[in-house]
Amino acid sequence: MTEPGTPAGEPSLPPPPPPIPPEARTTGGPVPRSADEALEIGRNHFPPVGAPGGPTGLFVHEFDEGYLIHPGRPLPDDPSAPPAQPGGSNVVIAKEDGEVTFLPNFPPPEAVKLYHRLRGNRRG
Repeated sequence: MTEPGTPAGEPSLPPPPPPIPPEARTTGGPVPRSADEALEIGRNHFPPVGAPGGPTGLFVHEFDEGYLIHPGRPLPDDPSAPPAQPGGSNVVIAKEDGEVTFLPNFPPPEAVKLYHRLRGNRRG
């Protein structure tokens, strides 16, 4: 299907997604004063350490704007096999206002870069 004004034979783009409703946006929470406090806040967003399917540990990576909380996972029996449960996420807790942001399960340097891009786009 083509939109009016679109050359014949060229597909139209899908409509943009609806805006995120205000109640679904993450708001500020407790503001961590240290990596230890950030870890305690972050624990609420992961299954308990050692639970079936849960992380083997939670780790904190502090950076200029926040604290990245990322889970440790057990090594697979067969490293060449695809993961049994792909996906997962990291959590960033902002130093400024305690805002919690969920990011893909990227290594810390890449997750921090993505966070900077997202915050820059939101503020800009």
